Amino acid sequence: MVLLAQEVPMAAAYSMDLRTRVLQDADAGLSSKQLAERYHVSRAWVDALKQRRRKTADIGPRQQTKFRARVLSGQDDRLRALIDAQPDRTLMEIREALPTTACLATIWRALDRLGVTVKKNRPRRRTAST
Repeated sequence: MVLLAQEVPMAAAYSMDLRTRVLQDADAGLSSKQLAERYHVSRAWVDALKQRRRKTADIGPRQQTKFRARVLSGQDDRLRALIDAQPDRTLMEIREALPTTACLATIWRALDRLGVTVKKNRPRRRTAST
């Protein structure tokens, strides 16, 4: 199952109440490790929260970022047509035929997602000994 950027569930941010309680206990002298165990959060999150408060005085959750769109989105039919026309085409040749500068790994993943193989039709044979 492939999830697109819009379908990926985002994790909910920790509440302001939790953030405030963690920082109050930190001010009371509890260590980051103790806070993490007490509130069932990661120590890294506690450290990051304390650092953000020191640097910006803001402890609220930050805006979640959007995922970038796929570089080859909308070119599925063209990829299939390129492979159907010449099944033994290399990834570099496919990239040259597309209007893109995507890396070869990106093209490979797009072909894999489509279930398209780029193998030659004939089975390979060993060379005969002389």
